[in-house]
Amino acid sequence: MSADSLSPNAGYAAHYAELGAQMPASMEAFWMPFTANKAFKAKPRLLASASGMHYKDVEGREILDACAGLWCVNAGHARPRIVEAIKQQIGTLDFAPNFSMSSPLPFVLAERLAALTPGKLNHVFYTNSGSESVDSALKIALAYHRARGEGQRTRLIGREKAYHGVGFGGIAVGGLPNNRKWFGPGLPGVDHLRHTLDIERNGFSQGLPPHGVEWADELERVITLHDPSTIAAVIVEPISGSAGVILPPDGYLKRIREICTKHGIVLIFDEVITGFGRVGKAFASQRFGVTPDIITAAKGITNGCVPMGAVFVSEDIFDAFTHGPDSAIDLFHGYTYSGHPLACAAALATLDTYAEEQLFEKAIDLGDYWQQGLHSLKGLPNVIDIRNFGLIGAIEFAPRADAPGARGFEVFRRAFEDGQMLTRVTGDVIALSPPLILEKEHIDRIFNVLGDVIRATA
Repeated sequence: MSADSLSPNAGYAAHYAELGAQMPASMEAFWMPFTANKAFKAKPRLLASASGMHYKDVEGREILDACAGLWCVNAGHARPRIVEAIKQQIGTLDFAPNFSMSSPLPFVLAERLAALTPGKLNHVFYTNSGSESVDSALKIALAYHRARGEGQRTRLIGREKAYHGVGFGGIAVGGLPNNRKWFGPGLPGVDHLRHTLDIERNGFSQGLPPHGVEWADELERVITLHDPSTIAAVIVEPISGSAGVILPPDGYLKRIREICTKHGIVLIFDEVITGFGRVGKAFASQRFGVTPDIITAAKGITNGCVPMGAVFVSEDIFDAFTHGPDSAIDLFHGYTYSGHPLACAAALATLDTYAEEQLFEKAIDLGDYWQQGLHSLKGLPNVIDIRNFGLIGAIEFAPRADAPGARGFEVFRRAFEDGQMLTRVTGDVIALSPPLILEKEHIDRIFNVLGDVIRATA
């Protein structure tokens, strides 16, 4: 569909007309995030409706969703229980403040969530996004050390190629250059570990890569450089998503945990992408057998229906804030929409859907079939690596000499336009994370489409 077709005189696009919805007269007012706006608006890709495993675009074409929207629609689209819960809640209690007031739902949801978390991460702080969850977690870690008399612990350690959202805290500990370089020096006192991507040694590994556990020991070097008593927190993604599905070498996360424990450093797992069934357990920390001190989450918590995030905090960290007078505020931090009733209702219905349909287990039950289909693309033109774990996958392409990222974007574009399938592109990597309701026939189609598209892309 061209930009001209959006003019008022052209009328509605076919499927949107059926829905009785309104098409924009112009696309100029909306400044789209993480988008080449000029290129997109010259040839837009617009989605109009969704159900189950599929979207429909404004022309009525059925689009297979191979990336759960944006890593978030884990239970599939327009699920009846979730839709009904949102409808009922909006007419009952549309908003309630959570500053020295509240409503029952945030407490009900917190109990349900705490039952899913590993270890003693039994306290929930609500946010509205993954970015807010990360910034909240970093602030909690800093305040925790001050509360226990170690206010000199102000340094934060992230990792190269990490994505931790777009707040100033998140981009400071994150390791994607384009997310950092435009916005000034950022937070002081931040250092980074090297990433764990090693195509030369681990290329085309099935599951966790076998080489690279020794990279965790770099944490000891960085800690020694800065003095362990100054380090507040280390934050890592169990699986890096936005950088192109970078997996931890076998044993890597356990070693990171051991080093943090040794030096009294808070370990934060950013599970915004890996949370809520993506790798076969509620959280990747459970699948990998490593329990951090804090987990950040969002996306799958409400199946993407209503913005919501959460920070799960250990008993030890929470208790450090509770030794003051009963009337004292524990943590000087929060958001207007923390624990919003509509988000809580959506989250509760989402958790019910996950449990009733045993969707977390899907990532394990279908894991081998998914892995087999994904790795069947090995040997196709320009494919230099394939990575997978749970129901996550990535295909990395050799970049074009004159245009890094162009080949990956062309595969993404062709998959949508010719294969009627939505994927996620990040540089020269196609990332996949389908809704957990998928069946084998969906897996077959995903990799048949990608095979055809990759062969057609020079």
